[in-house]
Amino acid sequence: MDTQHLYAFVAIAEHGSFSAAAERLHLTQPAISKRIALLEEQLKASLFDRIGRQVALTQAGQLLLSKAKLILGEVAATQRAIADLQGDIQGKLSIATSHHVGLHYLPPYLRDFSTRYPQVKLDLHFLDSEQAYHEILQGRFDIATITLALQQDARLKSETLWHDQLHFVVAPTHALATQSHLQLADLSQHPAIMPDTNTYTTQLIKNLFDRQQLPLNMGMVSNHLDTIKMLLSIGLGWGVLPRRIIDDELHILDIDQPPIMRPLGYIHHSQRTLNNAARVFLDLLQNKVIDS
Repeated sequence: MDTQHLYAFVAIAEHGSFSAAAERLHLTQPAISKRIALLEEQLKASLFDRIGRQVALTQAGQLLLSKAKLILGEVAATQRAIADLQGDIQGKLSIATSHHVGLHYLPPYLRDFSTRYPQVKLDLHFLDSEQAYHEILQGRFDIATITLALQQDARLKSETLWHDQLHFVVAPTHALATQSHLQLADLSQHPAIMPDTNTYTTQLIKNLFDRQQLPLNMGMVSNHLDTIKMLLSIGLGWGVLPRRIIDDELHILDIDQPPIMRPLGYIHHSQRTLNNAARVFLDLLQNKVIDS
């Protein structure tokens, strides 16, 4: 069974169309269609129901999907293991990262790593922390650098690298900006602009309000902190942002509340063998030899 046929099959199953899969694999649509036709001929079974431009897995396709992912995972692991026998730092290093970590913490490490090991292809993907977490569980990336989950899955290995202090902020013109010794109850009276409720950051804040049996009045939602910062700066509500991105456009509120720290770090799947490039990059992060 040709692994290239399996890669095409998995890409179509995940993207729901031949055209999207062809774009992902940098193939023409006829080329990817031919791979599926050959795979279906070999298995003597139809793998997709074609409904207009969309496709859906048949029963045979559903059975193959889980097996194909296992096969391709083993092939990739074998390739990494064989390459690592020589001790060379080469190949591809796939990293999923949140926008905040990727933009404000990783750049000096990525620059230093690429300078030391130019033969390694860096494959960087910007995702929400929660999505990156899921992708690591599925074995799609070597490592992820994200806001760490409040409860860690036992299948993952993680390490905290930085502690991101969060501050309650508003625009200098907001009604809350002139008040001191604020309580969470004061904030409940005003709309908040936060990431989605399923994000680790918003869960952290919601837990504070829940413990005091206070409502968290969610006004607008955005998972991009720079967008939240803009909305706050024009006075549309209060929010919680990391110290690193707070500037003169925002006012830090005087809240009677202990400092809020969220852990940032890396995760990887405990059952996925890290190649030499991934191990060296994690060593670089852990040693923190660069002033980030």
